[in-house]
Order: sequence, then structure tokens, then C-alpha cells
Amino acid sequence: MSDDRLPTGLWVDTHLRRLNAEGRAYYLINTGAYASGTVLLKINALNRTCILLIQQRDLDGNLGWTRVLKEEIIEETKADDYIRRAVSHDPDLWVIEIEDRELKNPFEGKIF
Repeated sequence: MSDDRLPTGLWVDTHLRRLNAEGRAYYLINTGAYASGTVLLKINALNRTCILLIQQRDLDGNLGWTRVLKEEIIEETKADDYIRRAVSHDPDLWVIEIEDRELKNPFEGKIF
């Protein structure tokens, strides 16, 4: 069986270029596996709160996002602790922090 999906590194690079063109602030916290890493987003409201979303596919293979923790909005320190643990367990994880006071995800895909 063939998987025609883009490598994660190319997907990330394409989206970060778009954020650059839009003048949106972001930080690449961890560079994961180029071919197949998972993407974790930390969307920072700049008031010590944020949301964490992890990339997933639905049963039809459509790309979307799932909240990592039960709470919709979490304290930034709690998010940072989670990210440290996640990267230590999965160094292939891509972690991108995006600054957005409205906590909007700039990437395509619905939240499951």
C-alpha cells in the first residue's frame, strides 16, 4: 500500500512560509522527523494562557486537530510541561508555538 501524503517537514515548511508572508509570529520549538513526525501546536494568547492541539487524521484520512488536554484553555506553564514530556517521549514530534490573542488555529483542518 502506498502513502501519497506529503512529508511532515515539507508540510510544516510550507505552512511556516505562509505565516511569514502574513507577518504572524511563531516559534519552532522542536523539529521532528522530516518524513513522518506528528505536529503539536501551542497557540499562545499572550496572557499566560494557550491551547494545545495535536494533528490527527479522521477515519477518512482527512487532516484535523484534537485538543491535547481536557481543558480548552490552559495555563502556559502547564502546556510547557506537557510539551517537555511529549518531546522526551517522542523526539520526532514537531512543536510549533503561534501567537494569537484570539487563540485561532491558522492551519487547515477541523478540531475533532
